[in-house]
Amino acid sequence: MSPASARWDNPSLRASLFHLTVFAPMAVSSVYLAIWLSEKGIQADQIGIVGAVPVAGLLILNLFIGRLADKAKDWRTVIVILALLGGAFPLGLFFVNEFWSIVLVWAFCAMSSGSIAPVIDAATMRLVQRTGGDFGSIRAWGTVGYVVAASGVGFAVTAFGTAAFVPLFFAVSLLRALVSLQLPRFRAPEPVPTLAALSPQPAKLSAALKPWFVLPLVAFALVNAGHGVLGSFAALLWHQHGVPDYYIGPLIATSALAEAVMMFLWQRFGGRVTARSMILAACIAALIRFTAMAFDPPVAVLFGLQTLHAVTYGVGYFGVVHFIANWTGEDIAAEAQGFATMLQQATLVVTLAGFGWLVAHVGVASYFAISVLSLLGIGCVLLSLRLRPPKDAVLP
Repeated sequence: MSPASARWDNPSLRASLFHLTVFAPMAVSSVYLAIWLSEKGIQADQIGIVGAVPVAGLLILNLFIGRLADKAKDWRTVIVILALLGGAFPLGLFFVNEFWSIVLVWAFCAMSSGSIAPVIDAATMRLVQRTGGDFGSIRAWGTVGYVVAASGVGFAVTAFGTAAFVPLFFAVSLLRALVSLQLPRFRAPEPVPTLAALSPQPAKLSAALKPWFVLPLVAFALVNAGHGVLGSFAALLWHQHGVPDYYIGPLIATSALAEAVMMFLWQRFGGRVTARSMILAACIAALIRFTAMAFDPPVAVLFGLQTLHAVTYGVGYFGVVHFIANWTGEDIAAEAQGFATMLQQATLVVTLAGFGWLVAHVGVASYFAISVLSLLGIGCVLLSLRLRPPKDAVLP
């Protein structure tokens, strides 16, 4: 076997390549979907419906798909099917102009794409457990792909106008579908002992949903709601409070860069802390980050606060993935990850609805609400640790 062939046979490399494309369609839509809809004559309140319908569908769909993925011979099968569907549905966007037809087509596009992440997270975590790979380095390429896609679509739309949105969204969705075909097998050909197998694991998700297990997932869902708030309102609040427009893009990019750096470096220090300690660290960092932002700090301080995204999201997200992998077996790996994602999405929907009202009445002081959620998250993790102490060992 040639050196090139041997390198390509590396399952971690092939998983990394797919991660590079996983969030690219999301990046394209987050930048220009609303603008494209507006030019179609869709009103602001209707744009909210376009975005909310897929999230509502995913609340149930993620659990169902996770269960199917766990029952499949390998998670790869379901991931490829979802990616192929996600590459085909955007074709419908070329032919829709009315509100309800756009809602329907976009719901299929967003739900097929949104269902991929929980399954690929669970599958990749199990892959590195048995191969000794680095989950952080693999997952970091998802953030890199997001940043590259968001930057690229900006240049393309500047050159060709918002009419470029649908072709670009279709192109990156199709690319992800094609790249999914080279994914490796994620399950071991034969049973291989892993940390999750050191003690009996529940065979059904319902058996795992004890208070001590659910509380840390709720804690990160509360913190993650703050990230959704930042994505929806931060640029607007910064603009209203006098932050020059040329700083807003770099401020957003700083958080993504900090997240990617943390993920690439994770293997050097991540194995030294327990999963719930990671989630607790995310809650504490979020309390600091959002409380400081509520005082409308100067731009230099905002850049420092944006680097905390490496902890509030990156470390917290890794904590959830490791926590689920530590305490569940392969039979419910994707379903459990889907449950965590469902909690995050439900919390995000409720938080965004309330935060919009707060922004209209108290402006930047609205961030104190996220500080309260962070405090609740801290309480959830501490209570979980009291109910069930951590294992002696943690995942690498």
